Amino acid sequence: MSAATRNRRTPDKLCADAVELAREAAQEAAAPGKVGEWIEAVADGDRVVTHFFECQEPGYRGWRWAATVARASRAKVVTLDETVLLPGPDALLAPQWLPWSERLRPGDLGPGDLLPSEPEDLRLEPGFSADAEEPPNAPAAPGAQLPAERGESAAEEAPDATADPADDGGDAATAADPASGWSRELAPPPERGSIRAVAEELGMGRTRVLSRYGLHTAADRWEEAHGPDSPMAQAAPASCLSCGFLVPLAGSLRQAFGVCANEFGPADGQVVALSYGCGAHSEAAVMPPPPQPPPPVIDETRADALPLHDGDGAGPDGEGGGEGGGTSR
Repeated sequence: MSAATRNRRTPDKLCADAVELAREAAQEAAAPGKVGEWIEAVADGDRVVTHFFECQEPGYRGWRWAATVARASRAKVVTLDETVLLPGPDALLAPQWLPWSERLRPGDLGPGDLLPSEPEDLRLEPGFSADAEEPPNAPAAPGAQLPAERGESAAEEAPDATADPADDGGDAATAADPASGWSRELAPPPERGSIRAVAEELGMGRTRVLSRYGLHTAADRWEEAHGPDSPMAQAAPASCLSCGFLVPLAGSLRQAFGVCANEFGPADGQVVALSYGCGAHSEAAVMPPPPQPPPPVIDETRADALPLHDGDGAGPDGEGGGEGGGTSR
């Protein structure tokens, strides 16, 4: 019943007046002292009314105790139908449940965890087609038998070991003989002329490969993480296109992406766009040559007067000279 229909109904008078009956039922269902004030009475049908009370339980903000009462036609006695705790318009609710495949985020996968891909995953497409034989690691199709089921059915179909092999032309001996190399549980190898056999010889034995949609989503994700719009690339001296530490990818991704091989770079071992860049660029560390001092300038157009002695009138030996000067013998 919709909320609009419930609001248009007029509550039955006897049921609407049975507030104490509804309160006692809510108090019996709740913990002691956890039922608050009466909020409203809503008509759910003819002679059916639900009374709402505040819930004072910690952790249930905005929730309400709902006690539904009713009475029979032409009856004067109101009886209790049910009591339940319901969320109000502003109730604190848990997030909407999501399956694990939608809750999973990059980086959540740990050691030993398995992440199976869906058969209809848009990121993948068949590696080769037109092969009538199902690959051994392909997802089980609807109605297909599992290996255990195939083993049980093979055991049921196998002839009795005590029977005479000559009665069925020796087929039972071949099926039971381990020297034959094959049993009913194992599929024979692909024929040499099949597409699957040719694909395995050419190195194309993968059941599914990356689709164009998966390729584009991966490229968008890599460019968002290490692309030209990142702060590191905006402050880089040059792009990765001219960096010697860039290892180009193979295939069509070679035109836009590569792998950084600089251990000091922020994206070492990660896929980066060719327009990305950082301060660890191979050419950013080339130091300019030190400046050379200018050659000395010699002025040969003039002469500088230099004294012959350090002191005025002093001899070469620093002794005073004169007529009476000399040394005695």
